[in-house]
Amino acid sequence: MADTPVDDDKNDGNEHENGLENGPGDHEKQQARADRKAARLAKQIVSFGQAHGGAEAQLAYIGRRGARIVLVGEDGDWGDLMAPSFAIAQSATAKAGVTVHETFDGDFAAKVRTGPYEWKRMAGIQLGSPGER
Repeated sequence: MADTPVDDDKNDGNEHENGLENGPGDHEKQQARADRKAARLAKQIVSFGQAHGGAEAQLAYIGRRGARIVLVGEDGDWGDLMAPSFAIAQSATAKAGVTVHETFDGDFAAKVRTGPYEWKRMAGIQLGSPGER
């Protein structure tokens, strides 16, 4: 049977793509994939920070899907990235050199600038408006 190419972004290095035990050298390959993914995320984090006068982050573990990296710029703009694992998210933020907050509250949360779009979405979700989903 022919080997199927593995998408580096989908395999976070924690398990073999077919669920079988890893063979010799697989750990090194998986670590290299994880390092490349962390480097790509770090590049995006740095780019965000450059566009917004600096950036700070908060990491949120979201289970098997990985981790969410929430970025808040010094200008109040915010965005997020997904990492395939919490370890990769930690590595990416360390490589990017950003401050990572334990929680998304207090002074850090107060930096976020929300606009009409966010307020409309929040109101629609809270009110249960089917047109806002």
